[in-house]
Amino acid sequence: MLVIEVVLGVLGVIVLCSIAVTVTVVLVLRAVFRRIRRSRAVGQTALRTRARLSRGPQRTVLALRVRLDETLRSGQAAVELATDGSGPRGELPRLYRRIAEEGRVLDLQLRLMESETDAAALAEELSAGRRRVEEVEHLVRRVRTAVASGLTGTTDDALSALGSDVEREVAALRAGIDELQALNRRDGRVAPPTASTVRDEGNRP
Repeated sequence: MLVIEVVLGVLGVIVLCSIAVTVTVVLVLRAVFRRIRRSRAVGQTALRTRARLSRGPQRTVLALRVRLDETLRSGQAAVELATDGSGPRGELPRLYRRIAEEGRVLDLQLRLMESETDAAALAEELSAGRRRVEEVEHLVRRVRTAVASGLTGTTDDALSALGSDVEREVAALRAGIDELQALNRRDGRVAPPTASTVRDEGNRP
């Protein structure tokens, strides 16, 4: 009787461990799957693939979504440069958040168009959607231009200052060499051979 209880106890422990391992694996897989689904990079790749493989009006809608996504990503990259100390700040981050929010709403509208079955209604909606995407592109282009102007001004100033420093160092080096050669001539010393002098002596018979 005791042996049976021990065996049953061991079997119970094994079953519980198996259940715990199974539940853990399921939870981990679900978490990984959710993270993949939420991954922006995966979503962008899937959107571009659908745009290439689709046909008809749906392809046009997906192409607009791709344009909108690329536009917003380029704007986000510019704003990140503006906020990391490399460019102008001001109201750009706040303004871009408003642009991004409008872009998010527009993307939802475009996603709704994908399920539209009325050809006439879809044509009208596509015209409006294309115009809105172009407006977002124009706004983002202005944001990028503002950031680029700030970066260009900073770079030009830095390069000009660096060029002046280099010119001063070169002038000082030349002056030092000239002074050294003048001292050698006064002392009757032979000036150190230059590369051209060494080549000439090496070519003599």
